[in-house]
Amino acid sequence: DDELQTDGNRSGHFRNGDLGLAPTNEEVIRIIAAQLAEIGDQLDREIQERVVNGLVQHFMNENLSNEEITRHMARAVRELIQAIPSDMEQEKAMLVLAMVLTKKIVNTVPFLLRRVFDTTVNYMNRQFHNYIVDMVSAVKL
Repeated sequence: DDELQTDGNRSGHFRNGDLGLAPTNEEVIRIIAAQLAEIGDQLDREIQERVVNGLVQHFMNENLSNEEITRHMARAVRELIQAIPSDMEQEKAMLVLAMVLTKKIVNTVPFLLRRVFDTTVNYMNRQFHNYIVDMVSAVKL
């Protein structure tokens, strides 16, 4: 099964499809993960509890489709990006915000892990596929 890794190690596979990345050096992945984790720590303080609780309610609503929940997550990320300093690359900030929201939701309601993880991967694949590929290919060791 898929595993949610937060230490920069790659594990499992993308259930919603491969990102299409060429085989990469594990060190490249670790560098990118460390950079994203640092940004995530900064953004973590910016996310208000009401945003997390609102998303938790959407994830808990079994009448909502995955597509509807993905739209709610995208809307929350767009709203949160307004408070991010303009010197930060917007796509990177949005990517990290999605990951931080995922962490906060799962910390609030752990039994939602699978649904939240699948939604986040789907969202990232749709919104940031090219950005992620470019980010991995741009890292020089």
